[in-house]
Amino acid sequence: MKIRAARALDAEASARSRASPLVYRDAQLNADVIKILPAEYFVTDQPVGLMTVLGSCVAACIRDPVVAVGGINHFMLPDGDTSDGAPARYGLHAMELLINELIKAGARRERFEAKVFGGGNVLKSFTSTPVGTRNAQFVSEFLREEKINVVAKDLGGIHPRKICYFPTTGKAMVKLLPHAHDDAVAAEETAYKERLRQTPIAGSVELF
Repeated sequence: MKIRAARALDAEASARSRASPLVYRDAQLNADVIKILPAEYFVTDQPVGLMTVLGSCVAACIRDPVVAVGGINHFMLPDGDTSDGAPARYGLHAMELLINELIKAGARRERFEAKVFGGGNVLKSFTSTPVGTRNAQFVSEFLREEKINVVAKDLGGIHPRKICYFPTTGKAMVKLLPHAHDDAVAAEETAYKERLRQTPIAGSVELF
């Protein structure tokens, strides 16, 4: 299978993505699927699904329907200091990286259509504007300011989500995960943030 090069946050993930993306056969969807981890983004022109799990994070799915090229990102915070070499975990940079990669692949900005997901407040927060809400507000404002057409969205709430996006067709599928899964989603995000601290690194939506 020909897969366009992925771009990822850290050296370990980047090497894995360029050499051999994590592709598996999903029996439920009857499709080949690529798993996208936090702070990764991926662009392809192949008929594969791009799967990720979101807690407070947001995933923007953008495609050019004319040339059937699309991609996804998965960012953790709306903004932050990128001097640690980890720009893809922040919303502004994650969006710019995804858009630039789409254009390199032949997509045209004026034809972009977007679907956005996540931003759930899955953990108790002591702030008036928890990170999930901030992420959801950021992506909505960014797409509006950039005049990118949003054809579907599922943002906010209190549930984590599992999503699968098919960039060549624009089909998106969402599964809301029950609160029994909250700890697992939170643990994945927390472990990823802890690894960064310990080792600084230079249309429509269907339920399934």
